This record gives sequence, structure tokens and C-alpha cells, in this order.
Amino acid sequence: MDLFPVLKELHQPGGKILLVVLDGVGGLPLEPGGATELEAAKTPNLDRLAAESALGLLTPVHPGLAPGSGPGHLALFGYDPFRYVVGRGALSALGLGADFREGDVALRGNFATLDAQGKVVDRRAGRPSTEENRRVIAKLKEAIPHIEDVEVHFYTESEHRFLVILRGEGLSDGITDTDPQKAGLPPLAAKPLDEASAKTARLVNLLSERIREVLRDEPRLNGALFRGASKRPRFPSLKEVFGLEAAAIASYPMYKGLAALVGMEVLPVEGEGDAHEGKLKALKENWERYEFFYLHFKKTDAKGEDGDFWGKVREIERFDALLPELLALKPEVLALTGDHSTPALLKAHSWHPVPLLLKAPYLRRDEARRFTEAEALKGSLGHLRGVELMPLLLAHAGRLLKYGA
Repeated sequence: MDLFPVLKELHQPGGKILLVVLDGVGGLPLEPGGATELEAAKTPNLDRLAAESALGLLTPVHPGLAPGSGPGHLALFGYDPFRYVVGRGALSALGLGADFREGDVALRGNFATLDAQGKVVDRRAGRPSTEENRRVIAKLKEAIPHIEDVEVHFYTESEHRFLVILRGEGLSDGITDTDPQKAGLPPLAAKPLDEASAKTARLVNLLSERIREVLRDEPRLNGALFRGASKRPRFPSLKEVFGLEAAAIASYPMYKGLAALVGMEVLPVEGEGDAHEGKLKALKENWERYEFFYLHFKKTDAKGEDGDFWGKVREIERFDALLPELLALKPEVLALTGDHSTPALLKAHSWHPVPLLLKAPYLRRDEARRFTEAEALKGSLGHLRGVELMPLLLAHAGRLLKYGA
């Protein structure tokens, strides 16, 4: 059901909303009966907040589907992820502020480590520094300015991540990914999903081969895996649909791209990586300028993908330490959740629901006392779908008129 026409008609001025997304925050115990990462973490500030808030569970996209960050976030922003579809490449291009034109095709790349037989040893090439990424990208820019009659533009994203933009005639984005999603397998061949995309698939396969040739002497960054081929999409903005002046605070280009796609102003953040202090500074300095803030933290997801259970625990505790500074801003509505689960046990995104915490003036009694998966089951919010969150936030902020007579 498309609620956008209804919400456009009902929106009115109201309170300030802060949506905090701990990327991939949901988890699993390492052994049956054990603690999840959230349960193992020492979170005194989150515990106090949970005791005075309402909790529930949230399925970001659909039961049984392990969502990518794109559909997971779009659902949190109120956009039906089955209707508003965007590829990873476009999100990276938008987030980086790349020269991304109509007709271009953008692809998100991972530098990978390949063995002598061409099989993937490490899908993230040991998570190199961003500076090492820039060095290798410079080699590729010099060696591969084009493939056949198509321009090739390389951009560093961060760590192992990079962006490629293809520019030329006859390109389309209906191709499969080359990332096999696990080690021990060779990169996949890109295949066209329609006749119009045959040229793009062929060029991406040629590009993968050429990258391996150029990087054959690199010990770790000697291959590339591509996913999310996409052209530039057009979505309605948060201002248009919900009447919100919205801002985004994130460090990684993909999340900046998601925010820009729905019309948020992406605020600059000082510092490298998941720069907590820089994000707090940006939030405080711009607090009076916007009605809606999206605040993103990435490392909970990264540690989960690395299979680092205790590293993810530490990232949760790291967030807990800065929570009092967020609460000191006194947002009328505060929501804390994730865009998906990334259990360290699985080293990947999963289909498990994530906990949702809501702090707002008009809440019902709640038995939940911690921000954990098990405690969220006790919460008064019940079990929501991702697209149901934004109307709830708007209602609690007094931003929706009554529907119907």
C-alpha cells in the first residue's frame, strides 16, 4: 500500500525527530543459550533509556529476507523497498559526490585477495587503509581509462570499497553481481538480465580481467568484486512527502548517498572512519536548523561481518558512552534501531528482526528494561515492519493530522 499520498495530505509542523541507526546491530549467541552481542555488552546508559522508553522488534524489509543496507535504510525512511529500488553503485556515487550523469552506470567494487587459481581468499582484501586504496586506485586510473568505447572512472570510497562509473553509449544496469559472497570461490561472471544490458555485462567482465592484470603484483589488493550496477534514480524527497527539513550525519559514502537520494542534506563530519566525536559535533552545531536527523554508526555492522563478536560488543559499548550527549539535546522523539541484523556468528547480514527503542512524550507502560532482542519482545511497540516506523515517528512528534472524518 502506498501511504505517500495520505501522509502528504496529513503532515503538519511538529516536534524534532532523531533517528539513530546502529548498522547491523541485531545479533545471535555464539552457542545455544548464550548471549547476543547486545546482551553481552555493558550498556548502563542504554539500560536507563530503555527503562523509560517503549521497545519492540522491527523487521526491516520482510520476514525471511536478509536485507542489504539500501532497502533496510529506505524502509526506515518510510520508502517501500520493493517499489523504491536502488543499486549499491548509485548510492556510492551519490554519497561520494561523484560525476554521475544520466546514462552512466555505477558499480560498487570491493578490492579482494585472489589466490593463484583465481579463487577469492578474502572478499575485503584484509580491510586495507583508505590511503592504500587511493594508491591502488591511482594505478587503475592510469592503466584503464576506458574499456572498448566506454570511459571508466574510478573513485576511492573507503578501506576495501571503491566505485566505478561507466560512461558511454548503449549502457544499461540489468546485470548480475560478480561477488560470490564467500571465500573459496572464483569471482562470478556478470550476466545480462535483459537484452539491453548485454554490452554492460561484457564490459564489466573485461574490466574485471583487466584489473587482475594491472594488480597482479599486489599481494592483497589483486582482484575486484562488483555489485549493485545501477543508473541514477529519482525518488520523492522527505520534504515533499513528510514535510520534513531533514539532515544526515554519516561517515561512509553509501549512507550519505541513501540520505541524499531522499532529499536529506548531508552534513560534513570531521574525522576518519566511524568518527563519533565528529558526528556529535555536527549534530550539536546543526541542531536548530533541521526537524529530522538521521544519525548513522557503521562499525557494529563491520565487526559483525568480520565475525568479531567481542569487537561488535565493544562498538555497542562505545555508542553507549556517547548516548548521554545525544539525550542532552532533548529531541521530542528519539528512535534507536538497526537497518538489519549482522550476527558475528554468521559473518553476514541476516533475516532476524532488530530491536527498536522509542523515546517520546506519549508512550504506554512497557516491561522492557534493556535494549536487547529478548527484552524487545516484552515491549509495547510489538513487531513492526520497517516502513511502519516513519509514520509512528511522525505521529509521536505531533506531525500528522487526523485521517478521515
